[in-house]
Amino acid sequence: MKRFRKQFWLGTLTLLVASLGALRVQRDWQPRLPGYAYVSGWVLLGFMLLLALFNARKKLPFLPLGRAETWLQIHIYGGFFTVVLFLIHLNFRPPRGGFEITLALLFGVVSLSGIVGLVLSRVLPRRLQTRGGEVLYEKIPGIRHGLRLQAEKLALAGPAGSPIIAEFYARRLADFLSGPQNFWLHLQESRRPITQLLADLSDLRSHVTETDAKVLDELAELARQKDGLDYHYALQSSLKLWLFVHLPFTYGLLLFTFWHIVLVYAYSGGAQ
Repeated sequence: MKRFRKQFWLGTLTLLVASLGALRVQRDWQPRLPGYAYVSGWVLLGFMLLLALFNARKKLPFLPLGRAETWLQIHIYGGFFTVVLFLIHLNFRPPRGGFEITLALLFGVVSLSGIVGLVLSRVLPRRLQTRGGEVLYEKIPGIRHGLRLQAEKLALAGPAGSPIIAEFYARRLADFLSGPQNFWLHLQESRRPITQLLADLSDLRSHVTETDAKVLDELAELARQKDGLDYHYALQSSLKLWLFVHLPFTYGLLLFTFWHIVLVYAYSGGAQ
């Protein structure tokens, strides 16, 4: 915790100083340097490429390129500083023209999705730790299948073969165990569905024998495990789905940026 606080305050202070410095440079040099927009544009591009290298660093962990945690801190605070540079490059004015507006919208989506990803990466892992630690995402379908087979064996071929339990399984448990359930409710930390399901299982105890009541207890435990598995699936899927937004828009932004540079130099002849 102390290390995190130290990194947070150091990063925030560095971001603040860098932002104030960039604003001071804009105030002092923009009126005197005719090609200031070109300079700010190239600096902005440099920072954007630096941020894009973070994904390449994650794919090459075996290379001596520094600690992944250090790269992550650079990516976070460099991302916020890039927003400042983007506003400076626009001279704090709204873009004009279809291409410039599209480019600004792409930058906005990438920036906003980056902030969302930062929040998710800070909040969701902590929540997962409260539910038994992280389950490997790739193993979730196999574990789910195993739970369904156990429940099916208990409900349909139990010691007494209770028709009450078999009917309840077909009506309530079969769909619940067949695949991920309650995705959005899990993201909201709502336990209402599993609470209701366990209550319904408990209500059946007064209608079955003592032997079948033990079967209901085992089914309740399997339902709890399945609900916990769905919880992990929902949270881990959110982290993975976020990347499918952030990364494609990042590459799209870079492509539009390079085309923007080509157009600027083609129609203006470069900085004068």
